[in-house]
Amino acid sequence: MEAYDHQALDASAKEIVDHAKRTSAKVAGPVPLPTRMERYTVLRSPFIDKKSREQFEIRTHKRIIDITEANARTIEALNRLVVPAGVFVKIKA
Repeated sequence: MEAYDHQALDASAKEIVDHAKRTSAKVAGPVPLPTRMERYTVLRSPFIDKKSREQFEIRTHKRIIDITEANARTIEALNRLVVPAGVFVKIKA
């Protein structure tokens, strides 16, 4: 799972774990992975003031949830799950 907002990511991870546990699947996680920080430096004025700059940062938070012993009910429940905008979920089999 990836998101820019860590609170939305944690709420979605908790919801996924709850759905998986309700369908009697074993769950390990969510495990937080290192946060990826991208920094950008931009000139404020393109012509005269070279020393005047602004810095921006984008943080990408990641979590891993390992679901073992999943059955058809678990997969169906996770496919019907609606996650908030901005949270990206990748499912690997």
